[in-house]
Amino acid sequence: MSAPLYLDAVIKPNRSMNRQGLYVLLGVLTAFNLMVGIFLLILGAPPVLPFLGLDVLAMGLALRASFRAAERSERVRVTAEAVTVSREDEKGARVIWTSPTAFTRVGVEQAGEHEARVRLMMSRRRLTLARALSPLERVDFARALERAILDARAERYR
Repeated sequence: MSAPLYLDAVIKPNRSMNRQGLYVLLGVLTAFNLMVGIFLLILGAPPVLPFLGLDVLAMGLALRASFRAAERSERVRVTAEAVTVSREDEKGARVIWTSPTAFTRVGVEQAGEHEARVRLMMSRRRLTLARALSPLERVDFARALERAILDARAERYR
């Protein structure tokens, strides 16, 4: 029998464009650059053509990097025994934090109303969480995480 989970949250960055949108955007950009390139070629300015190609290449590489970043995720699990955080990238998962629930604290640092940082703390170890969330969502996540840790601690003393 497995231990009950008090929190099992997966945090992923939000992306507003899917792969189909990526292909449409690159197609429109390529078509526009081809029209400009043909116009400049007719005017007698062929040295500009390679730069138009570099423009499409740079946009493609930037969007590819953005899509790779969207595959990253962070998973936070709270049981009565441990708090586990694993960060998963596009290649797989690696656990970067495991600590006993009884000794783990949640800290929220707010620098103004537009910035918040959520941290797990145990002794001198600290881990920043939920970077993909907005500041308000981070504060809400910190409250839920703190509540889950308190509930998990309470189970140990029943």
